[in-house]
Amino acid sequence: MKKDKLIFWIATIIIALLEGVMPVLTSQTELAKGGIRHLGYPEYFGNALVVFKALGVIALIIPKIPRRVKEWAYAGFGFDFIFASISHGVVDGIGMQTYFPLIVLMILVISYIYYHKINDTKTSNAY
Repeated sequence: MKKDKLIFWIATIIIALLEGVMPVLTSQTELAKGGIRHLGYPEYFGNALVVFKALGVIALIIPKIPRRVKEWAYAGFGFDFIFASISHGVVDGIGMQTYFPLIVLMILVISYIYYHKINDTKTSNAY
């Protein structure tokens, strides 16, 4: 159980740093705004994305958040990574920028699997 929690928290903290902290701190830089424009999205899309990423990270890291809300956060991040990969692939061609979101998706999947391992164990121990 300790190993499962450790793996969950390491994966979840990586997601929180990459998808919550970094976007919040850098979203208003010219580099970030230029990146959104480069992919063909309007600037307000980047702002909305940052808000939803921050809310998603909060949902993932606060233990008392209801399970259903966490499931939506995991799904939202999953869609975000898949569509980021597609966007970069279409605009820039296949390269590291295309694969990086998929690598982060794998970290998200690890967090998701271990989230359920931990909570299924808690539930089964309660009976």
